[in-house]
Amino acid sequence: MFPILPIPPLAQLAPKVPIFPPPIVAPPIVAPQPTNQEILPSQESIPPQEFIEPREIRALPGKLDDIPVFNSNSPEVVLTEGILLSTFPPQGMRVPSAHLNYAFNGRFDIFAHHISRASNPSQTRSLFQGIVVYNPNDQPVQIDISQAATYLTRPDALFINLPSYVEDPIGNVFAGPGSRVVSDILRGRRQGNLPTVMIIPPKQAQMLMNLPIPAGTVTPTSNGRSTLMRLFSRAPVYVATLAMFAPLNSNRMERVPTIEEWLNLLVNAGVAGPRDIPPTPPSSKTANIAYGRVAGVSKGSEWKTRITDNKQDYLSIPSPGRAFSYGLSTVEQGTFATGQIQSAPMLVRYPDTAYLANGNYAIHYSLTLPLRNPTRQTQTVSLSIETPVKQDRSRNELVFLNPPDPRIFFRGTVRLRYADDRSLSQTRFIHLVQRRGQKGDSLLNLTLPPNATRSVEVDFLYPPDATPPQVLTVRTLANFTSR
Repeated sequence: MFPILPIPPLAQLAPKVPIFPPPIVAPPIVAPQPTNQEILPSQESIPPQEFIEPREIRALPGKLDDIPVFNSNSPEVVLTEGILLSTFPPQGMRVPSAHLNYAFNGRFDIFAHHISRASNPSQTRSLFQGIVVYNPNDQPVQIDISQAATYLTRPDALFINLPSYVEDPIGNVFAGPGSRVVSDILRGRRQGNLPTVMIIPPKQAQMLMNLPIPAGTVTPTSNGRSTLMRLFSRAPVYVATLAMFAPLNSNRMERVPTIEEWLNLLVNAGVAGPRDIPPTPPSSKTANIAYGRVAGVSKGSEWKTRITDNKQDYLSIPSPGRAFSYGLSTVEQGTFATGQIQSAPMLVRYPDTAYLANGNYAIHYSLTLPLRNPTRQTQTVSLSIETPVKQDRSRNELVFLNPPDPRIFFRGTVRLRYADDRSLSQTRFIHLVQRRGQKGDSLLNLTLPPNATRSVEVDFLYPPDATPPQVLTVRTLANFTSR
């Protein structure tokens, strides 16, 4: 935290330089939005059956780093305009409780995911999302944006049915804006319409983003926008995400909001609505836990770790025909009895939103597995990501469903880097779609000679529109198979 500097009157916040970047208005949207929980026709009438697989479940080594994340996901569906998340100081604001009084300095991330919705033609006016950054200092501040991506569901990233496993070397496989955003960031990409650098004069505010979430004109309809940015500020700054319905010109045509209109909303409005379901207090004994949506600053942008045996520099593979798994994005009442809750803690939050950043949306999991074959025979080992049924009763078994539940619980891109069986370096991107209770396809098979060690790097950003937890499974095959 940094000393709170008084905010000057609203008129003084207006920038003395052009808004950067210039706003972009999307074309009209007319199609209804597909659901983000597709149901396969073959699964609609088949009741799933549970089957239990004996399996050692391990806590994931390592921990989240300390990088703060501006985490704006509540309300997810925005029907009334107002403040989505503000870390501005409360002094001078009409609704002080809407401002969380947190300054960012150095590395930080911005994640936002919100949906507009219209039930009838009178509600189809475009909802704009603005991101405002304010420099409270006496000197200009430079903000570097190393990576940035923002996508709409329509027309950018429709929720389409995809196979559970698709090789995606060039990054054109995605379903939903969250899936597309994290794929871009994982590949080191950035969108050209977003800035690389902002220089904000002292005691001034600028728009980092000023873009629409058009609901469409054929009702009922909805649309969503997912945004992820990696930033570095050279001095303390405050950030706010805001929601405003498009102002109208005299001819009743929509136009882009001005920065003065955004700042007026920031100073005078309360939080946007409707509010999501409040979270269940931590450590509650209820079985019907409500995790809540996130709105605040969470702590941790990356979980980077080297997975090894205790006090060793390698990871011994399982015995032939056996497997073990590590929990991914584990949550309260969903740790597979390891007791490890990976959800990022909240540094500041609104009182009716999540106590933790459950799901770790957009957090980078960077996992290195130095696999070692300690036996005297050549072994084949496989890696997979799986989505078993959430449970907290046993760390010696996983529960799967046959067929899997129709609801999709994971859709996103995984990167693998390793030396193949010819000792050639490989980098592969694989888009996964998994339903609740679904076993995972093998991501790769590696042949390990006796006493050999080979490292595999597994990277992904936990995708928005996914539901935790998952597991990373290491399996030694009883008989050789190849993909």
